[in-house]
Amino acid sequence: MAIKVLLNEGNELRIRLIGENHTALQLFRAQLNDNKDVEYSNYFTGHPGLDEPELYLRVKKGKNAIKILKSISTDLVSEFSSIKLS
Repeated sequence: MAIKVLLNEGNELRIRLIGENHTALQLFRAQLNDNKDVEYSNYFTGHPGLDEPELYLRVKKGKNAIKILKSISTDLVSEFSSIKLS
């Protein structure tokens, strides 16, 4: 997954997730909004044929948005790697 940082200021982070869709973005949004250090998180798809989707994250004062996003990413990888298919 290629990521382009569009905004990284203070407690706000906006990234573009190249080649991703609603599924990945919804996973991130749901996990981020469940985090006690996150004030708000959402994603924006723009035009489906022209724009790459963007994820926006605002964390509480004194918290680091990139660290929280990395932690959520690690949690998601761990959760999916433990799936057992029969």
